[in-house]
Amino acid sequence: CQNDNRSTLEPGTYCKGLSLSGSVTLSPGVYVVEGGDFKASANANISGDGVIIYLAGSSGVSMNGTATVKLSAPTSGTYSGVLFYGDRANLAGSNSFNGTADSLLTGALYFPTQEVKYLGNFSGQGGCTQVVADTVEWSGATSIKQDCTSLGMREIPAAQSVQLVE
Repeated sequence: CQNDNRSTLEPGTYCKGLSLSGSVTLSPGVYVVEGGDFKASANANISGDGVIIYLAGSSGVSMNGTATVKLSAPTSGTYSGVLFYGDRANLAGSNSFNGTADSLLTGALYFPTQEVKYLGNFSGQGGCTQVVADTVEWSGATSIKQDCTSLGMREIPAAQSVQLVE
């Protein structure tokens, strides 16, 4: 298992989750998070290009509202375009993306059996985010850009209709 107490992290398995604070750079590669969540703490500044974050078991994502997170998925290989990949066996997971307006996620958030929440000021306008989730909740001034073809990513086919439930 890897240690998360460094300013530059290397791909690998993080057995007690991955809780990030301060300025942290993720080197390109696959990060397996198990036994805890991928957490961006208050005022964290997290960056990384060419990363895939696989959340094993019941692990999820929790980004604090004052964190700035700038991550991008790889543009080649088997998981090209996938940034976060949630374990399909996790049927009750919830993933919160609550960052600053400067946060940019470029890649797909794949949580087919889980909830994704966009909260507060989170913005992805300079990046590109595609969401595959059981449910998606939007609140506050959140926004994303979904056309990723200009960034070398494949298009994810979308449903022909969307349903709002109160």
